Amino acid sequence: MILNALDWGIIVAYFVFSLLIGLIVARRAGRSAAEFFLSGRSMPWWLLGVSMVATTFSSDTPNLVTDMVRQNGVAGNWAWWAFLLTGMLTVFVYAKLWRRSGVLTDLEFYELRYSGRAAAFLRGFRAVYLGAFFNVLVLATVSMALTKIAAVILHWPAGWTLLIAGVVTVIYSALGGFSGVLLTDFFQFILAMAGAVCAAVVALGRPEVGGLSGLLGNPTVAAKLSLLPDPSDGQTFLLLLVLPLAVQWWSVWYPGAEPGGGGYIAQRMLAARSEGDAVAATLFFNCAHYALRPWPWILVALASLAVFPDLAALQRAFPHADPGLIRHDFAYPAMLSFMPAGLLGLVTASLLAAYMSTVSTHLNWGSSYLVNDLYRRFIRPDAGERRLVLIGRLSTVGLMVATSIVALLLENALQAFQILLQIGAGTGLLFILRWFWWRVNAASEITAMLTSFLVAVYFQFVHPHTGLPLVSTPIQLVAGVAVTTLAWMLVAGFSRATDPETLRAFYRQVRPGGPGWRRVLEDARRDGVDLDAPGAPGWDVPHGILCMFLGCGMIYCALFATGNWIYGRILPAGMLSAAAAVLVGLLILVWRRRPSAGRAQREPA
Repeated sequence: MILNALDWGIIVAYFVFSLLIGLIVARRAGRSAAEFFLSGRSMPWWLLGVSMVATTFSSDTPNLVTDMVRQNGVAGNWAWWAFLLTGMLTVFVYAKLWRRSGVLTDLEFYELRYSGRAAAFLRGFRAVYLGAFFNVLVLATVSMALTKIAAVILHWPAGWTLLIAGVVTVIYSALGGFSGVLLTDFFQFILAMAGAVCAAVVALGRPEVGGLSGLLGNPTVAAKLSLLPDPSDGQTFLLLLVLPLAVQWWSVWYPGAEPGGGGYIAQRMLAARSEGDAVAATLFFNCAHYALRPWPWILVALASLAVFPDLAALQRAFPHADPGLIRHDFAYPAMLSFMPAGLLGLVTASLLAAYMSTVSTHLNWGSSYLVNDLYRRFIRPDAGERRLVLIGRLSTVGLMVATSIVALLLENALQAFQILLQIGAGTGLLFILRWFWWRVNAASEITAMLTSFLVAVYFQFVHPHTGLPLVSTPIQLVAGVAVTTLAWMLVAGFSRATDPETLRAFYRQVRPGGPGWRRVLEDARRDGVDLDAPGAPGWDVPHGILCMFLGCGMIYCALFATGNWIYGRILPAGMLSAAAAVLVGLLILVWRRRPSAGRAQREPA
């Protein structure tokens, strides 16, 4: 591939445009920490929703989907499609709770909900772990994917790629703060989707593919078209569908799909100008993330099977590529090698946009932890707003420098990254229940974190050397969830409860309601305190769960309807489209009849 002047002009124009946005909003971002990290809690739902989608569209995401499709068919995407249940639970139950909490970061929640030194420890530990170590390793994996793409398309060495993309990203992130991130995310998402669609169109036009009809008629591709795993293949069916839908979605902590919300998703809910905007933003995100975005990537992945049916074909087509890089995920950038002039520049800019939208979010999000939950909480509680913004900008730069260094050394850090990721595995049920069961305390969160980590270490390092039979991945997951859940629930039931005043203050602030808080309400009434304020919303979680299932049905029907329209299966496509429309109507009807529907949605920031 050789980029001409038009291609380079598109790429340079994109870089300049991103920098201009950061410069335009820099003054506003510098007013206070709330402006720098949450844009003054005044953002509309559509901007926040698009930003959520843009953040989860990174330069490595199409590669990952391509890998899944080539190895397990379209049904392989259930490994992440199952997390829709988590996302819709966040939409209809947790989005409004996060907005009511009024915290600056989701880690500040710990000292709003829990009490004592354990709560402070949790907040400080996770600020360092998530804000620095985990965040840098996530960014490094994303950066490594970009270096692979740049090596194929731009012929840039890894260091040069990281320098240029990193400098532009860190400048607009450090200057513009969260407002700069949101505004660039909006345009980056449009560009990224345009590039993905163009890549799909060009891929289908290849002579080896023969258009959509030729693709669907290809024997290699036809075997990969099913939207559901084959039930006759018991292990694959269990791993790809049963386990994700039965256990994984509620039990596993996964960035961007945390049970109960969290991370950069919570940051956007906290930045919403009202509870209604928080709900609408997360609903739009889930619709676009699952129903709109996957199909251009899936089409490119299927087309790659017609052009490069196996790894040997990829190696022959790219003889000078490092053999260690030739995996199934390499097929996506390989398909981009066929892009014509002009479109090649657009697709390259779209992949840079996907990378920069993810990195800018992680930089601002990680910096918010380091500033609000470490520096202001433990180092300089009296720091002024301008100083906090300065520390935020410096930590943004520091995180990007650390990311670039780790990305260049990542092959030696992959095993450590997998262990760090497992610290949160098996803790999902706790994140769901901590809002609605007063007995969950800081000690139970610490127990869950420690237990899941030890279980992961055991299965990865200890068990293989015990002489015992090897344990499959599904069994490891179920065992980890069972042990972790039992451990933290025992600690929650028998350890010292959170201070009553902290529980009462949390209830007044967030108004979670439900039977899990009955004990706290009864104790407060005996002390002459009524925590149920006049006009407070009623217990609407049952309605929220009903909406969650209606919303999941709506989006899955839309997702599968799109696939069947593409496949030319008119009858199932029409039936699924009609079902999606009916579910939209039911969802609107049920949501409007929830107990809290009559109260005003807009609240002061």
